[in-house]
Amino acid sequence: MVDVSKCFDAVLPLVKSAGEIVLEGFDSIKHYQTKATSWDLVTEYDKRVEITLISQIQKHFPTHKFIGEETSNDEVLTNDPTWIIDPIDGTLNYVHRFPHSCISVAFAVDKELVIGIVYNPMMDQLFTAQKGKGAFLNGKPISTTKTKELSQSLIALEISLAKGPEQDIELFKRTEACIKAARGVRSIGSAELTLCYVAMGALDAYTVDFLYCWDVAAGVCIIREAGGVAYETSGKKFDVMTRRVLTAATEEIAQELIALIKKSDANCNADNIRANGKPIGNKTNGTHQNGTQTVQV
Repeated sequence: MVDVSKCFDAVLPLVKSAGEIVLEGFDSIKHYQTKATSWDLVTEYDKRVEITLISQIQKHFPTHKFIGEETSNDEVLTNDPTWIIDPIDGTLNYVHRFPHSCISVAFAVDKELVIGIVYNPMMDQLFTAQKGKGAFLNGKPISTTKTKELSQSLIALEISLAKGPEQDIELFKRTEACIKAARGVRSIGSAELTLCYVAMGALDAYTVDFLYCWDVAAGVCIIREAGGVAYETSGKKFDVMTRRVLTAATEEIAQELIALIKKSDANCNADNIRANGKPIGNKTNGTHQNGTQTVQV
């Protein structure tokens, strides 16, 4: 039997301490590499944070497993106690000194998310949650809004994560549909922080594809504990390993947004079939690999 509270108490100070590494690099000259796409970057600080966190957590829990963005070759989630780590979510923001980046740590037991910790040291925001104990920002309880209509909602999505021209078109069509349907649309560049903004009531919904488990695991745990809901973009039950997530403050907004995306995607596929004789390609098969380009900023 895993003592979730013991795990939380042990790891929380480690995350806060790792924030000092992130702060050290924020205003410093950075060397970074591109990975699968031009917007998917890794800096020396990403690697330092992840190595530091894993080594320190292993001292407390040597039998636990890890899935990390920069050091793990195994992206399979089993029933074993597993820490899911993104050392700097929003690395592109970080490289450009846009202060919306964070350390993200989630903990799963029997494939269920039971701990979420998201820390933005630049803004001094520490979001936390344990299953069944609520969600918090800097120790104070947070909750989602009670908004039930998409037309009254401020929502977020990412507009630059597609992996090819066809997916670009689909994503732009979704964005257009959301702009028309919602009160307002935002794009922040850090999935985990955006999820936390839904949890704290600053946003009413967020949807994103093309990501990895470490990009969303902690934030989804926090949203659920704040009273929100999470699905796959298609409306299926949320699975942290599918790389597609739609979260909302209320069930009503979630269902309205799911229907909107389905309609937008269907129209986009129909347009593409008429133009090219084929539907939009599979958008979930992106690779996660390191490139060779190194840049100093």
